Amino acid sequence: MTAERIELLRQTFENHYEIREAYGEVTLIVPPQDILQVAEKVSADASLNFKQLTDLVGIDYLYYGNNGYAGPRFAVNYQLLSLQHNIRLRIKSYLDDTGPEIPPMIDSVTPIWPIANWLEREVFDLLGIVFIGHPDLRRILTDYGFIGHPLRKDFPLVGHVEMFYDEKEKRVAYKPNKTEYRNEVPRVIRQGKINYDG
Repeated sequence: MTAERIELLRQTFENHYEIREAYGEVTLIVPPQDILQVAEKVSADASLNFKQLTDLVGIDYLYYGNNGYAGPRFAVNYQLLSLQHNIRLRIKSYLDDTGPEIPPMIDSVTPIWPIANWLEREVFDLLGIVFIGHPDLRRILTDYGFIGHPLRKDFPLVGHVEMFYDEKEKRVAYKPNKTEYRNEVPRVIRQGKINYDG
């Protein structure tokens, strides 16, 4: 994105939001309560025209930078594309972790970009981020009875429960996981440059 486009973003949002540029990519940092209004603006404004949501991902910053990170735990990234202007934009929104009783929340952008429907369900399933106003927010990759969110950094490597087919009940059932913890640290640490040519 050119410097003119960055300036256009600044003017469009009257410098209300932080704009970061790194590695040729532009990121607009938006608080969660403003995501719907910003999404509507970047999609509808003819000078921006970000009509296509190419990806939506959640991030868990727990343990980020060897416990030196003190910011919000979760974030949602929206990767946008303007076909008319041939430019990309990332919108990032940081969400606070309010504890196990209240999950992190942000408004759903499905009214603006319908493709967000399945992407938001995936982030909800794997990270536990709730998208307010989503038309059908339920698990999409794990089983409905699955406990926890497997992409959270504090999710145990062996899980909480294991599934099995109960012959007596004639259905899939759960029991507490009895798998022993395994150390996932690699046993071989190579020093120096590796020659892959043989």
